[in-house]
Amino acid sequence: MRIRTVDAFTDRPFTGNPAGVLLFGPGGFPEDIRLQQIATELNLSETAFAHPLPPGGIADWALRWFTPATEVDMCGHATLATAHVLHTTSAASGTVRFSARCGILTSATHPDGSITLDFPTAPLTPETPPAGLAQALGAEPVSVHDTGPQVGDLLVELADEAAVRGLAPDFAALAAHSRRGVIATAAAAAPGCGYDFVSRGFFPSVGIDEDPVTGSSHTALAPFWSARFGRDELTGLQASARSGLVRTSLRGDRTLLTGHAVTVMDGELLVTL
Repeated sequence: MRIRTVDAFTDRPFTGNPAGVLLFGPGGFPEDIRLQQIATELNLSETAFAHPLPPGGIADWALRWFTPATEVDMCGHATLATAHVLHTTSAASGTVRFSARCGILTSATHPDGSITLDFPTAPLTPETPPAGLAQALGAEPVSVHDTGPQVGDLLVELADEAAVRGLAPDFAALAAHSRRGVIATAAAAAPGCGYDFVSRGFFPSVGIDEDPVTGSSHTALAPFWSARFGRDELTGLQASARSGLVRTSLRGDRTLLTGHAVTVMDGELLVTL
């Protein structure tokens, strides 16, 4: 069985966010424990597993995502990686509909190779900064928002881009402050730099201290910054060590996420499933 590693939200190898991608046949998924073992073995932020669905339904492929520690409800970069593999291997073409735990997601591949994902927009609810959050994160929040049950992150606005880039969190302490992760963000330091806002994503509660580029968190970042800037079309830079760009387009209760992807490894899984 073919197993691939794809760098997502980048057009250059060894940047962006790497995801594992395995495509199964129409028979469905193997046991959950086997999916988790594969994801743990790969030890990437997420590994995506997909299989084709019967024609004529509301979706074309079933899709699931696992971190090295657990299955997750939503993942942007591994969906982008899966769409990239489907397109580059001719397993699918045009718009692809995925059935996932968070509902029906779609991907569309463009002539320049970029891929647009259609995800649900996260609802934002202002919160009082929880006690101990500033100490765990290592910076004082300007504002804090809950991102709703599907995303499950705490969105934390900081004073400026330098504060986001300089974070060195206490990950054990940070794990207590959200269901999935904590997203730190600020406006770009200078206009015309190629992006409108920066972010970093920390997910110690699901086994990922820092995620290189988190597509799903941009379903919350997009409405947050679109309201601030008065524009629906924005570009976010996730300022991890690998970094990556996510173009966002707010469409009411849906958010479009656009980026590139690059396959960097293509091998064979030598295990009977």
